[in-house]
Amino acid sequence: MNKIINDISLYGIVPVIKIECLEDAPYLAKALCEGGLPVAEVTFRTACAKEVIIAMKKACPQMIIGAGTVLNPAQVNSAIEAGSEFIVSPGLNPKTVQYCLDKDIPILPGCANPSDMEQAIELGLDVVKFFPAQANGGLPAIKAMSAPYCNLKFMPTGGINTSNLTEYLAFDKIIACGGTWMVSDELIKEHKWDEITAITKQAVKTMLDIKFHHVGIGAGDRGAQLAALINSPHQKNLSISRIVDEIEFMFDTPSGSLHHLCLSTKSIERAIFFLEKQGYTFDMQTARYNHKNKIEFIYFNELISGCKCHLCLEG
Repeated sequence: MNKIINDISLYGIVPVIKIECLEDAPYLAKALCEGGLPVAEVTFRTACAKEVIIAMKKACPQMIIGAGTVLNPAQVNSAIEAGSEFIVSPGLNPKTVQYCLDKDIPILPGCANPSDMEQAIELGLDVVKFFPAQANGGLPAIKAMSAPYCNLKFMPTGGINTSNLTEYLAFDKIIACGGTWMVSDELIKEHKWDEITAITKQAVKTMLDIKFHHVGIGAGDRGAQLAALINSPHQKNLSISRIVDEIEFMFDTPSGSLHHLCLSTKSIERAIFFLEKQGYTFDMQTARYNHKNKIEFIYFNELISGCKCHLCLEG
C-alpha cells in the first residue's frame, strides 16, 4: 500500500473540508492538528481551494492534505502544485485516474457500483472511495461488493459520523472514513475553532475506544484457588492466569503484587500510531497477532503509574 494511503488508514478519519474564505484556512488546519487529526481532504468546490491547500500546509507542514472533488487532469496539476499529497474524485474518470497513476499520485476515485469497481481494478487500483456511502446502501453494500472484489479496499464518505464510524471501521476492507461532521460549514463560518478541535478529539476517542479492560494481580497458589471459586459468567482460563471479570489472577506471580494494567482498543495499530505521537513507545517483541495478521496484544515500554501496561484488542 502507498505510504500516504497507509498513513490515512492509520489516522482512520479524513475530515472533508469546504472553505469559502481563505483567511480561515490556517485556523482550521491548527484546529484539526490540535484535535489529533493532521489530515484533510480539501474539496475543489470553491474558487480558493488551491490557495486554501497552500495556506493549510504553510500553517501546519506536518498535515497530509489531499484534494477532493477533482474532475480532470488540470485540477490534478493545480492540486499537486499547491502541495496536495493525494487526490479524491466523486466518480471514476479513467482519464483522470490514469493521469495520476502515470505520475505516481495516489488517487481514490468514487465508486458506487460493480461496474465502477471493475474499472478501478482494471486500472490497477486497490483502494477506492465509496461515495455517497449511506445513500448507496452503507456498510451492508460495501460488504456485499467486497465478496466478489475481495482485494479492493474502501474509504466510504457521505453520511458518516460518530454514531456509525466504529461500525464502518470494524470492517477490515475499510481503510478510513471521510466525514464533515467535525468541519461543518456552520462551524467554519462561525470560526468555532475550539469546538472543531473538541469534536475532532472526540472523533479520535470514539474511533480508538480505549478503555480500562482489567488489572493483573499476583495470585500465587492461594489466589488460584480463590479465582476458581468465584462465580461469574465472565471468565477466561489461560495457561498462567485466570481472568474473572476485570481481574486477571497471575498464578506465576507472588501474591500481593500488582502485575499489570490492560487497556482495550478497537485497533491496536491505530492506537500505537496515535500514542507514539504522544511520546509512548511499545515493545514489538511482545506483540501477538491474530489470524488476520492484526496485533491483538502488545506491552508499552513505559511503566504507567509505576506498573506494566499492555493493550489488547477489544473482543
